[in-house]
Amino acid sequence: MSRRTLDSKQVIDQAATLADQEGLDSVTLTRVAAQLGVRQPALYRHVDGFDGLLRALGLRAREILAHRLTDAAVGLAGDDAVRAMGAAWRQMVKDHPGLYAATDRYPCANDPELEEAVERVVQVLSQALAAYRLNADERVHTARSLRSAFHGFSHLESGDGHPHPQDLDDSFDHLLDLLCAGISRLEPATQQPVSV
Repeated sequence: MSRRTLDSKQVIDQAATLADQEGLDSVTLTRVAAQLGVRQPALYRHVDGFDGLLRALGLRAREILAHRLTDAAVGLAGDDAVRAMGAAWRQMVKDHPGLYAATDRYPCANDPELEEAVERVVQVLSQALAAYRLNADERVHTARSLRSAFHGFSHLESGDGHPHPQDLDDSFDHLLDLLCAGISRLEPATQQPVSV
């Protein structure tokens, strides 16, 4: 094989492309090296083995997701923002199914960079909830709930986990309706003026 200059971005880009085209399970260091035209040992200068590659893919997926959510929520508030972010989350998983799958393959606990990437996603969700009259703690809990709901639906959808014949777009709209209705219930009731 001819020698070529590599950097970590090229390695992760190639692995991400392979994951999205053929599934995350198709990603191996041997295949990535072959796609890049290098020998496998050359990859170790740029990723810390296969686990390091999985970690990098999960980090990349969360970075893309945070950008997509941010872009989706610009200029929107309340229910419109929730619906736009839900659609953006779902579309990101459709666009990058293999890359997104990597978010479940490497533990975030005690990894400051990965924990920060997760927190960035939650912060984007939380900031978009500003139009709701929620206190700071409720916004965090609600953002985490949205993350769980969007992740769960998208994860099941990408793995063909919704076998019933009902339309998935309708099911996702129902999920968004439930989430928006639930968030509204968290808002304190408006005090009505008392007649004297």
